[in-house]
Parts: sequence; C-alpha cells; structure tokens
Amino acid sequence: MSVARAPWNSSRGENLSREPDLSGANLSRADLSRAELSETDLSSVALTGADLHEADLSRADLPGTKLVRADLSRADLPGTNLSEANLSRADLSEADLMNANLHSTNLLRAILFRADLVRADLSGADLMWAVLCEADLSKANLVGATLTGADLSTASLTQEEIEPATGDENTQLPPDLNPPAHWG
Repeated sequence: MSVARAPWNSSRGENLSREPDLSGANLSRADLSRAELSETDLSSVALTGADLHEADLSRADLPGTKLVRADLSRADLPGTNLSEANLSRADLSEADLMNANLHSTNLLRAILFRADLVRADLSGADLMWAVLCEADLSKANLVGATLTGADLSTASLTQEEIEPATGDENTQLPPDLNPPAHWG
C-alpha cells in the first residue's frame, strides 16, 4: 500500500503533497495486510481488529495505539515505538520486533509465538497469559514486566533476563530456568 499524494495546487502556487495525518484516526477492522507503513506516525490510532499481517511497520510510531485483537502475524516491526499501546489478544506470531519499544505496552493474552524480541524494551509491559513459545527474548529488557501465567516454556531467554520480571506459579518457564525468588 502506498500513500497517495495530494496534487500541486497551481492556483495558489503551493505544493500540497504531504504525508496524511492519521493520528487519532479510527481504522478498526481495516485490511492493511502487506501494507508499507514504515516510519509512519500512527500515534493513538484505533486499529482494533485490523489485519496487518506481513505489513511493514518498521520504525513506525504507534504510542498509545489500540491494536486489540489485531493480526500482526509476520509483520515487520523492528525499531517500532509501541510504548503504551494496547495489543491485548493481538496475534504477533513470527513478528519481527527486534529493538522495538514496548515499554508499558498491554500484551495481555497476546500471541507472540516465534516472535523476534531481541533487544526489545518490554519494561513495565503486561504480558499476563501471553504465549511466547519459541520467542527470542535475547537481551530483552524485562524490568518490571508482568509475566503472570505467560507461556515461555520454549522461549529463548536467560535467568538474568527473567530476574527483573514479575510472575507466579502459572508462569511457564524453560526447563533450564528457575522462577526468581521474589515471585513467591
């Protein structure tokens, strides 16, 4: 998908070509699969239930965006700002979230199967009951992240990376990791 440009307005001698302002727009249930949205400002846009599978959102700006139940499977999101976004119940299977900013993001019951979260900032994120099977969390920042009930049973991460997170007896960890003592 390419963004349409406004034509030249010769009567006033000005070029009206510019990126559309989508901040605050309601694009719920929109079909944006395979869309080219890299570096686009989608701040506070409502994309609830939107189809964004295989979309290129690399380095896009989506803070506070509503992506509840959105399909972002196989989406390219490296370096994307999703801080404080609502991705609850979103499908992020096989998504590339390398170096993404997911600070204080709601990922409640999100599906992150085989997601690439290498060096992602998940500090303060809510990952309660999220599915992170086969996800790569190498060098991810999990300080203050909530992993209560999350399935990390086959995820790639270290004991050091899991220590600053919060979880409980329902959090499924890889067999080589132990629940941190502060989980109780």
